[in-house]
Amino acid sequence: MSLLYRLAKPLFFSLDAEDAHNLSIKALKSGLLPAVKSEPDPILQSNVFGLDFPTPIGLSAGYDKNAEVLDPLAQLGFGFIEAGSVTPFAQAGNPKPRIFRMRADNAIVNRLGFNNQGLDVAAANFSSRKSPGIVGANLGANKDSTDRMHDYVLGMQKLAPLADYVTVNISSPNTPGLRSLHGKEELEELLGRLHETRNDLVSGGLRSFPILLKIAPDLTDDDKADIAAAALEYSLDGLIISNTTISRPHSLQSKHAVEAGGLSGTPLKSISLSVLKDMYRATSGKIPLIGVGGIETAEDALMRIKAGASLLQLYTAMVYRGPYVAHDIGKGVAKLLRKQGYSSITESVGVDTPL
Repeated sequence: MSLLYRLAKPLFFSLDAEDAHNLSIKALKSGLLPAVKSEPDPILQSNVFGLDFPTPIGLSAGYDKNAEVLDPLAQLGFGFIEAGSVTPFAQAGNPKPRIFRMRADNAIVNRLGFNNQGLDVAAANFSSRKSPGIVGANLGANKDSTDRMHDYVLGMQKLAPLADYVTVNISSPNTPGLRSLHGKEELEELLGRLHETRNDLVSGGLRSFPILLKIAPDLTDDDKADIAAAALEYSLDGLIISNTTISRPHSLQSKHAVEAGGLSGTPLKSISLSVLKDMYRATSGKIPLIGVGGIETAEDALMRIKAGASLLQLYTAMVYRGPYVAHDIGKGVAKLLRKQGYSSITESVGVDTPL
């Protein structure tokens, strides 16, 4: 943890969690956080779905919902950034309070409900970014939409020309009915429409772009098999595993464990790791996976990579360990790779999950 964050953390934690989040966005906009000066270690470089990543450690969607601070975030040591989720039309989300810190569990519960300013605002922000780093657009559906699949099509049409990749988020637990899109028929129809939309965009002159799907951790074995089959059939470029969980492990100590919403942080670690391994096997390692959920240390990160993840994302760790956590984890992973005899991070992908 940086000295700067160690000094600022008591202030942030004295505030309501959502107020603290908004304050951190303002701090980034104001340029208060100095950029990481050291270059990423070459051992961390990889090419995944056609993009060159300087490190595998990215920022997950949920922090920069409206793509407001893409340039400042790019200076904190992330290998890539994912903005959103963005819905076609602005929506306020669920009633407050809707974010709860669980300090005793190193976790967070949120039930934000895709609060964002809509596609037009996000597109303007994506267009104004100056950083050359990799940025993805995470797409959501409006709560009151009568055709949620069309919402994802609209998002792709608007943001794919401005982002390096797009993620289709069907796994938020805070939009009623959204997770039903994990079902076999619904998912096949959704991926078919997205595949057709991408073909139309490319035919119109847009360069091809990766499509990723962000899935829930709360899945049955049949769900996982159906998702893997659909992902392979429609040549999906990647799977993000996973979003927050609606489950509540018995070990939780915080009083906020009873709050409705998605749980992230340390308690999600083993759940997400298990789903990652299952999906790596189910896809026979043919589709790049992004591991998310409870990644806090270099050891966590390398474990997820060796389980089958080509890339990683984090968010809750930034709340508890500060804005430079991705940079710190990256340095640690580079040391571990060399210590274990690897010359490249790609050599370690999936070694602990035999196919």
